[in-house]
Amino acid sequence: MAEYGNGVSQSTGSGSGAQGVDAGAAIGQMITDAVNTVTALPPTTLLLGFVILVIGLVILKRAF
Repeated sequence: MAEYGNGVSQSTGSGSGAQGVDAGAAIGQMITDAVNTVTALPPTTLLLGFVILVIGLVILKRAF
């Protein structure tokens, strides 16, 4: 049933009502979602985000 989102240690909701929490799967899914979001962005948005990141780092460096 992994293809329906029920991976390692995740309950299908049958019976007890309690669902297992798999921190490793949650962290892996969070990273996968972030990578998929970034790869789906157009190049202009990626460039704008990079420029904003660099400007933010320069501001932080001057502040401290």
